[in-house]
Amino acid sequence: MNILTLLIFIPVLFGLIIMLLPSSLRSSFKYITLLATLIQLGMSIWIYLHFKTGAAYGGINHEDQFQFVQKLPWISLNLGSMGKMQIDYFVGIDGISITLLVMTSLVLVIAALSSWEIKSNLKGFFLLFLLLDMAVMGVFCSLDFFLFYLFYELMLLPLYFLIGMWGGARREYAAIKFFLYTLFGSVFMLLVMVGLYLSVTDPATGNHTFNMVQMMNPANYSAQSIFSIVGHQTILGMPARTVGFVVLFIAFAIKVPVVPLHTWLPDAHVEAPTPVSIILAGILLKIGGYGIIRICLGIFPEVATTGAFWLGLLGVISILYGAFNALAQRDLKRMIAYSSVSHMGFVLLGIASQTAEGISGAVMQMVSHGFLSTMLFFLVGVLYNRVHDRGIYHFRGLGNLMPKYTAFIMIAFFASLGLPGFSAFVAEAFTLAGAFKSPTVNNLLPYWMAVCGAIGLLLGAAYFLWTLQRMFFGAESLKGGAVWKTALTDLNLREKLTLAPLALIAIALGIMPSLVFDKINDSVLTLIQFLQLK
Repeated sequence: MNILTLLIFIPVLFGLIIMLLPSSLRSSFKYITLLATLIQLGMSIWIYLHFKTGAAYGGINHEDQFQFVQKLPWISLNLGSMGKMQIDYFVGIDGISITLLVMTSLVLVIAALSSWEIKSNLKGFFLLFLLLDMAVMGVFCSLDFFLFYLFYELMLLPLYFLIGMWGGARREYAAIKFFLYTLFGSVFMLLVMVGLYLSVTDPATGNHTFNMVQMMNPANYSAQSIFSIVGHQTILGMPARTVGFVVLFIAFAIKVPVVPLHTWLPDAHVEAPTPVSIILAGILLKIGGYGIIRICLGIFPEVATTGAFWLGLLGVISILYGAFNALAQRDLKRMIAYSSVSHMGFVLLGIASQTAEGISGAVMQMVSHGFLSTMLFFLVGVLYNRVHDRGIYHFRGLGNLMPKYTAFIMIAFFASLGLPGFSAFVAEAFTLAGAFKSPTVNNLLPYWMAVCGAIGLLLGAAYFLWTLQRMFFGAESLKGGAVWKTALTDLNLREKLTLAPLALIAIALGIMPSLVFDKINDSVLTLIQFLQLK
């Protein structure tokens, strides 16, 4: 069996084991879930080590250049004179997929460890967790749009219940808001997907296809089809391909999240339990960025180029808006949630530049932010589990009470604000370099966008350092007094073992960014060449 298929469906196997075990063995559920994620991590590392690099493995719009491919007939329907409807189980990865796959595997291990704090309805929680695990793995491996959409939608159900049943006081509101936002984007994505299917013909079979790689080839579109490149079809008086791009972009921008489609994020993060916050920030946001690169740029490259200014503008707005909101927050978890809006704005800015530096920086930012946001939300969860409070002004002098905790949060804060030597510095530097280079290379973005991105870095340093000063330095002052002082014990062994790899990765990627760049470089160059030949 193909290793990607095993990677995707291992959580289902372990979920079945949990389902069959009696509730009297509920204490074993967390170990079974952790084992599933550790096996996935081992497999993803093996795939990373055996992933081939070179111009012959760029992927993107060359089906034969993807690796670990498995393509099997899945759904077949004879339509008589209209031909045959064929949907394939088609999985494979290129350089952009592999780095996000490894990042996702590690984040899921951390989320599994943090879920040990869950005390109620353990069977339901871990079954939903493993279902979500399968869905996010499937998204990064799918090369068939129908299969991609299936996994993409499958994430919605477990997340809705994980937030709505195990979240905070306003969990139902946060879960419904998240559900409606995501469903809004997904419903219209379905219409575009069907339109693309009816527009694209597989040259080998003569049948319509959901194959995303085939959708990137202009020669596969018939002149009369709705998304034809030469037919100039319209929808509601607007070019059909522009409408298709905008609809897909909105669906993925909700996940990123891009301002003004971000308002579900702070509520979902604040109300979600720690493991779900980790998955939301560490993985779900990256699926939005991945979708923009793989589908929006891949299938509608000419629209992405003509609309690059607006993509860059949305990225800059997200950077500055998220940073200013983070400065204003009094809840630590909400502050980190808004910082995610700001940091993911750099991803959109890098993609909009359509330069090798910018897109490489965007992918690096997704990988870096995946690890750092996981570390930050885990640290917030540790504090909340001690005293059930996250108010920034309710703590002072924590550095004296919890020195090991303070050391890890300082690493997470300094890494996130872009200090040289950490992963975020490399990611943001390359993103800004790409945005600054764009006016001279392809004239897509003006110089002031790179300047605004740099201002966002300054604001990031401001809210992280100010939070560090308010909560961890100075004389001890706790809202809960002596009761809190007793409860605020330093990190235990499980928490230290969970945080240590994340801290090491943040440093390793800052010192050796080639761990990511070597794998993505061929795919990024292939994508740039593809965009230039549009």
